[in-house]
Amino acid sequence: MRVLYIGGSGEISFDCIHETVRLGHEVTVFNRGRNNAGLPPACRFVTGDVGDDAAYSRLAAENFDVICQFRLFSPAEIQRDIGIFSGHCGQYVFISSASAYAKPVRHLPITEQTPLHNPHWAYSRAKAEMEAILRAQTRLPYTIVRPSHTYRTHMPTPLGGEVSRLLRGLPVIIHGDGESLWTITYARDFAPPFARLLGHPRALGEAFHITHDRQWSWNEISEAIAAALGVRHPRWVHVSSDTLIRYNPEWEGPLLGDKAPSVQFDNSKAKSVVGDFECLIDPWQGMKLVAANVAPSAVPDDGARDALYDKIIADQEQLGR
Repeated sequence: MRVLYIGGSGEISFDCIHETVRLGHEVTVFNRGRNNAGLPPACRFVTGDVGDDAAYSRLAAENFDVICQFRLFSPAEIQRDIGIFSGHCGQYVFISSASAYAKPVRHLPITEQTPLHNPHWAYSRAKAEMEAILRAQTRLPYTIVRPSHTYRTHMPTPLGGEVSRLLRGLPVIIHGDGESLWTITYARDFAPPFARLLGHPRALGEAFHITHDRQWSWNEISEAIAAALGVRHPRWVHVSSDTLIRYNPEWEGPLLGDKAPSVQFDNSKAKSVVGDFECLIDPWQGMKLVAANVAPSAVPDDGARDALYDKIIADQEQLGR
């Protein structure tokens, strides 16, 4: 098959491209060409920007068998893709997000039939709206894929800045009591089932999530990160999600809309189409793989964020006295 990847160097798409090439498909990568190091040399690279209408529209003339779209975040963008690629590909794969599922989570495990309704995060609502636009049209054959916290080169932390603080010996916040359960998936585990959906007739018109079958507490995930970084005595400070959001309302989406509730995913739908698969990399293994590429000097500090974390921690310590 002739497969087009729009994007290609991100946390998820990089390993998906490798797996697609490994399966013997002819892969074209369309992106700005700034970070293609490590992608298979067998790929054909087309340099361009999705914002350049002329360059982007020329892709349609190539009539790819499959188009994998990793770079859409608004309803207007998917409407544009429908207009450009309808009649010009056999399968359009839209990367949505498992964060679009209803929050708070009413029933576990989460299946593809779980309603899409996230009142806490505009990002997730936009993904759900984009899915609805795809389902409402009939011109572009589609498949929807919903990843959930898939990582490759970045530590899967809830708020940001945790790695820098750990490396500097500073206390790090964990939301809630740290015992809510979360699923993280290493990109190398995500890629094989994803690539097997490409060109599969039973994937057309369907949505799938692809995640690890296991869950870990945020305390466990945080300890795995610290261990991988060589931080022997991390200092954790537990703060309720509601309290954190009062300090920074922008955390409502990533916390209440995603990482604070316990989750469990049922992957049986994807397995029924592509065959059984098992995600093998646990947090301790995954964090070591990420840490191997983390140079402490390259981890940026954020003065404003540091100041906010320091204030929250000081306030919590004052309350505990």
